[in-house]
Formats: sequence, C-alpha cells, structure tokens
Amino acid sequence: MDTDKINEFVKKVNSSKDNQLDLSSDEDLSIAIMNLISIEEHFFFTGNKTGKPEYFDLLNTAREMRKDLLKRIIKDPEGEVWCISKHLLATSMRLMEVGTKAQSRGNKKDAEELFKKAYELYSLFWGINLKLIDLGEVKKIDENQIDTKDQDKKTGILAKLGQVVQKVIDCCKE
Repeated sequence: MDTDKINEFVKKVNSSKDNQLDLSSDEDLSIAIMNLISIEEHFFFTGNKTGKPEYFDLLNTAREMRKDLLKRIIKDPEGEVWCISKHLLATSMRLMEVGTKAQSRGNKKDAEELFKKAYELYSLFWGINLKLIDLGEVKKIDENQIDTKDQDKKTGILAKLGQVVQKVIDCCKE
C-alpha cells in the first residue's frame, strides 16, 4: 500500500464539502453482498439437507445477483482480486455472526476479538478496492508497515486501514 496514495486519498476526503467521501451507498452495497453470500450458503446447505434440488436453483439466482452487485464495487479486478474480495466480505460477515453469538452468550471478550478481526478484514476489502493497496508492488516489509516509506512499525497494517476506512466511510450519511 502506497503511503502517498493514502495521503492523496485522505486529502481528497478532507477537501470535500463536509470532509466525508460519500461511500455510504457502496458500504450498504457491500453489506448486501455479504448477505447474498450468506444466502447462497444457506441455499446450498438446505438443498443438501432436504434433498430438494430447487434450492440449488435459488442459490444460482442469488449468486447471479451477488455477482452483478459486486461489479459495482470491484471495477477492474485483476488476478484474483474478485475472489479475494468476495472471500474477505464472506469471512467478515461470518466473524460478525460468530461474534454476535459469543456476545449473546455473555462472552464479550471473545466477541470483541471476533468483531475486531471482522472489521480488519472488511477494511482490507476496502483497502484493495479503493486501490489504497498496490498489490503489484507488494514487497517484503516489516509486519506492521503499509509500505517501505511507513515509519510507524507499532500500529498494524489492518488497524491503519481501519483508520482510513473509518475516516472516509460514513454509513449514516444520506
């Protein structure tokens, strides 16, 4: 991830009318895509558990819709960016669900850890798809560095991406 790109992106956000880049629709869309992935999984398991192949037809309908909507966020997928993005969203959604279950059982510490991981993966999804991470220039660097110019080796890369996402995406913006 190029620090100059991040700084340029943050500068663009800061110079906008109200210091927010309006990505709220894309954020909502990403959550809808997460749910479509979950629906695909449920149709798969239900089809197998019941032996009714019509659930697989519904799975395919949900899959086609998910693919169509994912194209709105992932503009120019190269290599495996499409699949990486899909799996980042799916994993983030599952970790949120497992965290919610842990929280409802009174295990707040476990829930918080799962929520943190879910948010880090969600931030990684946005880091890749807002092109804040240049995957073509990925080199061996210290574990917590964004790139070779990043001097902050204490804050983890996913936490740094989370800070950027938190700053630029406001889901409550209408």
